[in-house]
Amino acid sequence: MRRSLHVKLMLIMVLLIISLMVVVGAFLMNSVTRYYIDDFYAQIEDAFGQSHVDFVRDLQNATEGETDGAAKLDEVLGAYGGVLGIDGRNRNYYVLDGTTGKYLAGSAEPQEGGISVTPNITSAILGKIGLASSAASDYMDAAIPITRGGQQYIIYILDNRATAQALNAEMFTLILEALVLGLIISVLLSFLLSKTMIAPLQRLTAAIEQVAEGDFSRTLEVTSGDEIGQLTESFNAMAGQLKTTIAAVENEKDKLNTLFLHMADGVAAFDRQQLLIHSNPAASNLLGRTFTPVDRYSDLFPDLGNFNEILNASAPQTEQRTVGTKILEFLVAPFSRQKEGGVLVLIHDVTEQVTAEQQRKDFVANVSHELRTPLTNIKSYAETLSDSVGDLPPSMQKRFLTVILNESDRMTHILQDLLTLSRFDSGRSELRLTTFPFLRILDDTYQAIRLDAQNHSHTLELSLPPELPDVTADRERIMQVLMNIVSNSIKYTPDGGRIVISAGVEGKKVWAQVEDNGIGIPAADREHIFERFYRVDKARSRKSGGTGLGLSIATEIMKQHEGRLYLVDKSGPGLIVRMELPIAGPSKGKGGKHEKA
Repeated sequence: MRRSLHVKLMLIMVLLIISLMVVVGAFLMNSVTRYYIDDFYAQIEDAFGQSHVDFVRDLQNATEGETDGAAKLDEVLGAYGGVLGIDGRNRNYYVLDGTTGKYLAGSAEPQEGGISVTPNITSAILGKIGLASSAASDYMDAAIPITRGGQQYIIYILDNRATAQALNAEMFTLILEALVLGLIISVLLSFLLSKTMIAPLQRLTAAIEQVAEGDFSRTLEVTSGDEIGQLTESFNAMAGQLKTTIAAVENEKDKLNTLFLHMADGVAAFDRQQLLIHSNPAASNLLGRTFTPVDRYSDLFPDLGNFNEILNASAPQTEQRTVGTKILEFLVAPFSRQKEGGVLVLIHDVTEQVTAEQQRKDFVANVSHELRTPLTNIKSYAETLSDSVGDLPPSMQKRFLTVILNESDRMTHILQDLLTLSRFDSGRSELRLTTFPFLRILDDTYQAIRLDAQNHSHTLELSLPPELPDVTADRERIMQVLMNIVSNSIKYTPDGGRIVISAGVEGKKVWAQVEDNGIGIPAADREHIFERFYRVDKARSRKSGGTGLGLSIATEIMKQHEGRLYLVDKSGPGLIVRMELPIAGPSKGKGGKHEKA
């Protein structure tokens, strides 16, 4: 104990001194560096500011008959070298080509490899003054674009920070010397401090060991009134009460054992070495295994959290796991922080509650997402008819009413799709196969979604070949897939965007794709985008009405048709979603019944 206390106090003092010197040293060295950086840019801004108008005018105004602007700039800069702080060693100026950054002239020849194009030079090439630097860089630079005689030049000032680095090196040496002296003092102080604390703590330790062995008669003499004396008094009081407490605990233990054995929830307790010390029959039933005394926490519950972290946790941790066909809720908490403490795991079967809640959420989410688009189209076309009574020709009115009727029918099919989503997983879903023109369904999609695109100021284009073969598929579900893809493009493309619907034939398959110039999908989310309920940006999806289910339904529909739905790589902003569909329909035995178109 004495050695441990010595070490701890010494480490505390050493760490304190080291931390203090590191913070002070870092602050001082950073301040020196920042001072030189600020002074450098203040000098540059002053040289090219209002206080040196003649200097700037001499740089910009070309002389009559001038043929070499770079040489003239070199002369002017040489004359004003004192204003710029040019010393020819640490700080130099260079005249660069204004469009390429190529070296033309300067106070010194550039190093091997030429002048590196820095962010400031890039800014100057773009016509902006470059006055930016990082404390981590080993140089300071400034790039000022100059127009002289109709030619573009860059005045580039480069400082290698040698002065600041030399000063920081001297300061670092001083800090190290102060650190060594501080460490010597901290070791001496920690030794003296620990010495005054060890003797009473040793007596207290010996008494505690006797109590641990079952001897409660030991009483310690209180020799001081400080915290150690108070601790000794508390120990004496504790020893007197311990016998009574143990007897009461034994009585309560018998009651708890009876309750423990007949609980419906599972309970498993582990000591500080992670060994199982208690478990009830319910725990074995819920986990589907028999517990033995040699079982360890890390073997039984490897993914419930770190054992040592749970021992020191201030609040219980709750997690859900699927075990076989059950969904179990695990509450993990330390049951005592004393020597005989450990970790308690409470296991509760929440399968019915979770299943019911998930079904409710899935249903609400599916309905709200999938019905939004057809309802919007119906409302838009109906409002157009209502606002234009008597103005629209009968043929257009009929076309609008046809769209409304089609969208109403599609809502009915969407509801049926949501209710049969579980049948997709079980393989019991049945397709209503018909043979129909693939061009026609693409045109129907275009007509149904065009008004919605116009409301967002989008340019909606239909780029189709003159001919496409008829396909055998469930027409309404293929229409649902196309509408879902185009609707997503409209929602996630900022107003005024461009959306192109195209199609073609590859071998025995037809394909259709929707390309937009919208916000696209980050690379990290692309592989998950077709998963159920997955949303790239929850806030954005909620705002646009998405629930993350539309593309997963579309994917399931394409799987039923033995087709494919995937993302196509695209350069630039936006997204390309492509679907492929067998022309002849799904193979025999995997599709549904064939109906006449």
